[in-house]
Amino acid sequence: MGFDFGKQVTYNLHMYDRKIIHIDMDCFYAAVEEKLNPKLKGIPMAVGGSANSRGVICTANYEARKFGVKAAVPSSQAQRMCPQLVIVPPNFQLYKAESAHVREIFGRFTDKIQPLSLDEAYLDVTEASDFQGSATRIAAEIRRLIQAETKLTASAGIAPNKFLAKIASDWKKPNGQFVIRPEEIDSFVLNLPVEKIWGVGKVTAERMHRQGFYKCSDLQKLSWLELKRLFGASRAQELYFLSRGHDDRPVRVDEERKSLSVEETYARDLSTWEEIDNAIPSLYADFNRRLKASEESSRICSAIVKMKYRDFKGTTHQKTTKSIPDVIDFQNLLKEAWLKKPEPVRLLGVGVRLQPYDQIENRGQLGFQLA
Repeated sequence: MGFDFGKQVTYNLHMYDRKIIHIDMDCFYAAVEEKLNPKLKGIPMAVGGSANSRGVICTANYEARKFGVKAAVPSSQAQRMCPQLVIVPPNFQLYKAESAHVREIFGRFTDKIQPLSLDEAYLDVTEASDFQGSATRIAAEIRRLIQAETKLTASAGIAPNKFLAKIASDWKKPNGQFVIRPEEIDSFVLNLPVEKIWGVGKVTAERMHRQGFYKCSDLQKLSWLELKRLFGASRAQELYFLSRGHDDRPVRVDEERKSLSVEETYARDLSTWEEIDNAIPSLYADFNRRLKASEESSRICSAIVKMKYRDFKGTTHQKTTKSIPDVIDFQNLLKEAWLKKPEPVRLLGVGVRLQPYDQIENRGQLGFQLA
């Protein structure tokens, strides 16, 4: 994330200067389909592959979510969970057009925009002059314009940094906004679950729970050296700052996620293929959870795996695919990598590379087929 522990004093002095908004469209793909076909409103509906094939759900409206239907659930399973569910095939060209309109609205207030996907983005409005520079009022106006001009709704989070702004945008969903002011940060993060920290997935969270760390306030009790001993140097810096609500990452203009992956560093080296193989399912579960949360399955272009050895040297292997990789795909790639260098492994990683948005219009439903 670009943290530098040596800059702690700088963060303490300047971290409150920025005004960051995180805009997250509500059930975006589903909302666009409802706009196109009003008969879909008020009934359980999802966007995804057919239940008669090996398709999966891309997103679901709130009526469907009440039944547990959500992104990356196999469509056949979603249909069993909600027999009256209507599944609509994805239309990315349509979603991209709506997204472009929303981003044009963002551009009326700031040119510092970092899209994360078609349906969410960070905006830095620190230097904006609209509404006397009030980020709260700017966010409210952006949401009003989105609804007036596109008939879609959006939620917003407003905070001094990206980490807190993204968390805040979930607080009043759907069609709401939440503000975390500089003077509220210390109290806000105290009871924040460790799962909310950027980069803390299921495996890491479970490890933290076993050690008695459930909230950010628990991590705040540890020194940087203690965090380093428990989680490694790079993670220690992130955990030290994020658990205190500190995040100096800038809003990067036109940045688009190029990959999505998870990795785990093991306290003891994995010396045999059996040990590596046994570690893959929990790693895959963490990856699958993050993929569901990101709703990026439509952009998958290859599966990737990563290994680091005892000497800190590493290797990566990948395989072209437009499907959501199954656990066996990662097992095969990791085994291929390990057989080329069967030495003790200290780190494993699995993930996918993502295709740019401007290259996915003609892919149809391929991104929603399970391997």
